[in-house]
Amino acid sequence: MKIGIIGAGNIGSQIARLAVAQGHDVVISNSRGPETLPRQLFAELGDKLTGATAREAAEAGEIVLVAIPLKNYAQVPVEPLAGKVVIDANNYYPQRDGQIPELDDESTTTAELLQAHLPESRVVKGFNHIMAADLTADAQPAGADKRRALIVAGDDPEARKVVADLIDSFGFDPVDIGPLAEGWRIQRDTPGYVKRLTAPELRQQLAEAKRYRDM
Repeated sequence: MKIGIIGAGNIGSQIARLAVAQGHDVVISNSRGPETLPRQLFAELGDKLTGATAREAAEAGEIVLVAIPLKNYAQVPVEPLAGKVVIDANNYYPQRDGQIPELDDESTTTAELLQAHLPESRVVKGFNHIMAADLTADAQPAGADKRRALIVAGDDPEARKVVADLIDSFGFDPVDIGPLAEGWRIQRDTPGYVKRLTAPELRQQLAEAKRYRDM
């Protein structure tokens, strides 16, 4: 398939590598324009990778990954993502993003913010609790011993399945945790965040997660 990536930083670039390795075409963008995208990535991935604007990446992708600083989520183009599966890899870091009251009081989650911005899209939380380098270093074939697990959360079960299948093909065991509202269980400072865990271990850490107000 064709995968759009909005955000060509560490996570976006690593997802591009995984996608191309599985035979997908990737259209990638950053905030400064395609002429500023990392040349070495294009040299590495060849003609399976195309540079674009954010809108062009949104238009081209059958699935679109959003991997940008959370403070910029409102800049994600809306209309070209209508009806599409959008993967939200964002995390909230107040020192970078500024204070976001509805996240501070835990009345919503990062992925629900993006879903509200993209009302016609099917947002799925994914790839937010793994260090970028580990995306390629920890990928293993299905059935491998101690294979690392990654969550999916989303309000649309079919969209969750699409992203779960993608995660599996990339080399990780998907763990479906249900609706977007459950994404708080694997946000910054929770027990499972950025740890290398198998599916049973991850489920245990998710169950033990506490809200910030209860930490």
